[in-house]
Amino acid sequence: MGVTDVLSRKKGVIVGDDVFKLFKYAQEHNFAIPAVNVTSSSTVVASLEAARDKKAPLILQMSQGGCAYFAGKGVPNGKQEASIAGGIAGAHYIRSIAATYEIPVVLHTDHCAKKLLPWLDGLLDADEAYFKEHGEPLFSSHMIDLSEEEKEWNIETTAKYLKRAAPMKQFLEMEIGITGGEEDGVNNENVDNNSLYTQPEDIYDIYQTLSKISPLFSIAAGFGNVHGVYKPGNVNLHPELLDKHQKYVKEKTGSKEDKPVFLVFHGGSGSTKKEYTDAIGYGVVKVNLDTDLQYAYLTGIRDYVLNKKDYILTPVGNPEGEDKPNKKYFDPRVWVREGEKTMSARVQEGLVDFNTANQL
Repeated sequence: MGVTDVLSRKKGVIVGDDVFKLFKYAQEHNFAIPAVNVTSSSTVVASLEAARDKKAPLILQMSQGGCAYFAGKGVPNGKQEASIAGGIAGAHYIRSIAATYEIPVVLHTDHCAKKLLPWLDGLLDADEAYFKEHGEPLFSSHMIDLSEEEKEWNIETTAKYLKRAAPMKQFLEMEIGITGGEEDGVNNENVDNNSLYTQPEDIYDIYQTLSKISPLFSIAAGFGNVHGVYKPGNVNLHPELLDKHQKYVKEKTGSKEDKPVFLVFHGGSGSTKKEYTDAIGYGVVKVNLDTDLQYAYLTGIRDYVLNKKDYILTPVGNPEGEDKPNKKYFDPRVWVREGEKTMSARVQEGLVDFNTANQL
């Protein structure tokens, strides 16, 4: 038995109850799904290729900046117009290609801070329009990240967005407790370390409020997470705190589930295999990967350029002769593909680390 046995849609973008079933199956079988930040068709196919070859489900997510990049850096974004248009375009592209890779895919958006809510509003408008025509939202899920705000406002506002998503059976991820470091213009490098660790009472307050609206939500709880990649020892993760969250919610609600909360691991790049394994054992179903994959993508292109330097300095002329053409070396499909290969290999590594491989 595998993941596809519990899903009504076996391949392509999945939504609603299928996302819930995927996450529940992941908890029961001790694995998490990598959430890969994608910014282009190239990074999308590199990720899909990895999951197909490892026979695994996958989450593809776009940040506000990633959405804008999909639209093109030359498009104005003062009112989030590029991020909205690019997000919609990226979603349609992923929907059109994902099933080709024969795997189930969750289509998600990443951190949406308070200042970026107009971006999320625009995407939800597109979700509702798509739902009206197709009976499901364009995106499987979104993330709303109001962790820098007061807890009460964070929960209240998240609840409002879940009420909007619920009629479409759309999943919503929220964050409580700040993820340190810097990512995509969100800078938390100087926050108080205490704010990096979420308390069990906070998780219960969120669960109590959101579960009355819809069961389709997950919580990114802080346990010392930091965006970016750092030397070992510079970041103090405490995944055992997640176990306390689960036990507290179970006790307070009387749930029969040992892991009643779907938890999310942010700032996954650079973490140890044990930190991943421990967190997954405590109910983490989604692990974000970005920084490691950006670097992996670069390495393929970097090495190609360095190794083929004498073949790409001019359109014609190389060590094999001054009249030899170099088109087959400087064609973007050649060197971009090298980046896809190294990124894909790093995604495969994550699929193995998170026990996602061979779960289909």
